[in-house]
Amino acid sequence: MRRHFSFFSQYLIGVLFGIGLIISGMSNPKKILNFLDLAGNWDPSLIFVMGGAILVGLAGFYLASKRSEAFFGGALHIPTRRDISKPLIIGSLIFGAGWGIAGFCPGPAIVGLGAGHLKALVFILAMLAGMAICNRFFTGHKK
Repeated sequence: MRRHFSFFSQYLIGVLFGIGLIISGMSNPKKILNFLDLAGNWDPSLIFVMGGAILVGLAGFYLASKRSEAFFGGALHIPTRRDISKPLIIGSLIFGAGWGIAGFCPGPAIVGLGAGHLKALVFILAMLAGMAICNRFFTGHKK
């Protein structure tokens, strides 16, 4: 029963997150590209979305730090590494470039795919290909 409740809560949180992405405009690539276009049609409204996300994230990490297990059981998987490595920097640059070119990051792309946007499908396929290449050649998890 606890497992079903856990799955159901994850589903609800995912739906809530997707609704938040739609309402905030994060699933609209044009809005993202206007936010990143500092020298052109800059739209600063996403600053408030980022600020809100940081506050919610801080509250979530604070609550998680006070617990020994997840709300519905099981281990909490909180990142423990604090170092900034060369692969992290390179991956972040590639992620940012992809976000700036397509106007999508992974969550909004999945929402866009659900809304039937072809560009989201192209982004997700490119993202999956990049993940496969990274796993195959750069992470040491070769099969």
